[in-house]
Amino acid sequence: MQRRQFLMTSCLAALFGGVRLAQAEESFPVSYSDAEWQERLSPDQYAILRKHGTEYPFTSPLLKEHRKGVFACAGCEQELFSSDTKYESGTGWPSFWQPIAAGAVGETVDRSMGMVRTEVHCARCGGHLGHVFNDGPRPTGLRYCMNGVAMTFQPAEA
Repeated sequence: MQRRQFLMTSCLAALFGGVRLAQAEESFPVSYSDAEWQERLSPDQYAILRKHGTEYPFTSPLLKEHRKGVFACAGCEQELFSSDTKYESGTGWPSFWQPIAAGAVGETVDRSMGMVRTEVHCARCGGHLGHVFNDGPRPTGLRYCMNGVAMTFQPAEA
C-alpha cells in the first residue's frame, strides 16, 4: 500500500473507529502488548489487524493469488482459508466461501460506519480480518471478504 493510501486509511479509521461500539475484552491464545504488535507487524498490517482498518479495494497481491495453498493470519500464522474455497467476488478483496476449519475464525457484531455487519477475526490472536456477508456462492452462500494485508499465503508443496 502506498503511503498516501495508508494515511487515508488511518484517517478514516480514526474518524469512524470511535463509532465502533466497545466490546468486552476477549482473551486469545496469542497475545502481545500494543507496542509488541507494532514491532511484529508492518504499519499496514498493524492498521488492519489491530486497529480494524480496511485496505483499499483491488490493492492486495492476494486478490490475484490462484495457486493451491493456504491463507494464514499475518499476525500469528493461524491457517484461515484454503485456496479451494477462494473465489472472485468482484469486490476488490480476497473472498472465500468458508474458513479452512471450524474455529479458525471468530465473529463479532460490528456497528461502525452507521451499519451492522459481522466482523471476522483470527481465533488465535483476535486480529481483524474483514467481514462476512450472506451473498456468497454455494455451497455456503457466504462471502468472507478479507483484507489481504491481514493474511499471508503459503503455497502447497509440489
